[in-house]
Amino acid sequence: MRLDGKVALVTGAGTGIGKTTALRFAREGAKVVVTDINQSSAEATAQAIRDAGGQAAAFAHDVSNEEQWEKVVAEAQSAFQKIDILFNNAGIYIIKPLADITLEEWNRLMSINVTGVFLGMKHVMPVMASNQGGSVINASSIAGINGASGHTLYGASKGAVRIMSKDAAIEYATQKVRVNSIHPGYIDTGMVEYASSVTSASKSELAQISPSGRLGSVEDVAHMVLFLASDESTHVTGAEFVIDGGATAK
Repeated sequence: MRLDGKVALVTGAGTGIGKTTALRFAREGAKVVVTDINQSSAEATAQAIRDAGGQAAAFAHDVSNEEQWEKVVAEAQSAFQKIDILFNNAGIYIIKPLADITLEEWNRLMSINVTGVFLGMKHVMPVMASNQGGSVINASSIAGINGASGHTLYGASKGAVRIMSKDAAIEYATQKVRVNSIHPGYIDTGMVEYASSVTSASKSELAQISPSGRLGSVEDVAHMVLFLASDESTHVTGAEFVIDGGATAK
């Protein structure tokens, strides 16, 4: 029960990493606010938590919309009185040659991957500060550390998340609110299916990008996020945590 008594808000929690992490948080004792652009997916995750004996609330949530952030944060506090953990997980992936990226694609991805993280921190971190503590985990990527062909748009968004996390960590350190970023490599989710279809590389070929020779699992990421959400990491802030099987070490 590493999160006993804590309240966690997880975006993009209807599927993949977000869903697995939300379920893990609940098993560790947290009350979970599950949000997703897809209401039915969010509710399915929340219901799975309730069926296992936990407490959860689900909300449809476009993370690029400030009014929706205000509503979700207010309703989370109404339901559970506080927010101790924020996992800014929601994001989208586009692989495309630089010259072919449209301004519409640029703005859409940035509104979710960057603005969504900014708005989450803007509206949740003051709540945490008022309660004298909290942990924010922002989903970046190894694309926010290393360059790759076709990744100008996605890499720009994840690089922004990486540095925003450090800036916010410094600003809120004295208020006992921690901010860290995670940097997964290829994780076995729908994003890998997408990357395989766009690049014509098989999943097994994508797995070879990592010296470990395998794709990461959603559980691999959830383990790291749980550590950063828990009190085991109370002296950890402004840092980046790579989950890539050694890919960035090459």
